[in-house]
Amino acid sequence: MTPRLASACLVLLSTGTAWAAPAAPAAQEPPAKAAPVTLASHRAVYDLTLASSGGTRAVESARGRIVIDFKGDACRGYTMQTRQVTMLESGESGSRTSDLRNTTFESGDGHDFRFKTTTVLNGAPGASVDGTADVKDGLKVRLKEPKRDQFQDRDTVLFPSLHMRRLIEAARAGQTTLSTKVFDGSDDGRKVYDTLAVIGRQVTAPTTASGTERDKPLREGPISAVAHWPVTLSYFTQGEGERTPIYTLTFDLYENGVSGALKLDYGDFAINGDLTRLDIDKVQPAPCTP
Repeated sequence: MTPRLASACLVLLSTGTAWAAPAAPAAQEPPAKAAPVTLASHRAVYDLTLASSGGTRAVESARGRIVIDFKGDACRGYTMQTRQVTMLESGESGSRTSDLRNTTFESGDGHDFRFKTTTVLNGAPGASVDGTADVKDGLKVRLKEPKRDQFQDRDTVLFPSLHMRRLIEAARAGQTTLSTKVFDGSDDGRKVYDTLAVIGRQVTAPTTASGTERDKPLREGPISAVAHWPVTLSYFTQGEGERTPIYTLTFDLYENGVSGALKLDYGDFAINGDLTRLDIDKVQPAPCTP
């Protein structure tokens, strides 16, 4: 999970959560001797509904859909195409619709990253974001759009697929938290996030999505027996001391990189993502070392 799954709603409504964040996370190395992680090539469809709402910017209704196409392996690299359409209704600001489309490529070793994003808000095209990044000597980002620019960050920064693999490695090793900096090219392509993941105990039984009938594809077939962990992942702007998350994702993280029981919490409102369709490629790449 990356900021990509939440940025469409951030375009529509900028909020903070209602609870205080822990101290700023510091980057961590992966657990020692972690077993290689193989991420499954798959297509996932999540239907969005309003989970809760309150505060000064309450949302009366929310609906939409997220579609993720994820392909690749640790040798060829990883390609992800994401489309998120979100419709919010609010008595204060009326009806707002955001359509975000994003394509990324990440090298198998996690050193190189390409990203492109287009956003349409209430039918009006927004500025496109297009760029490349690498972490060979600290983070270096080169933007083509919305204008030619570049910037650097000397801290240890992870790209999304490597971040996912680190989360799974940490969960396998029995770690309960993982904090690191993440860059995924979201927003204007200049954001590096501090992240803090809180990882629960491993589950091997089929998901229940908090006792509901959600995520039917995860309760049927071979994936129902795949190990998974409940994760709460918070994103922060970089800084020092206690801060409030920009948003928080809660989800069941499967050992093959699939996610279920999705909830996106923006503080004044939260959205559930019900996994309604999951297509896992029948032929998966063989495990490899880049």
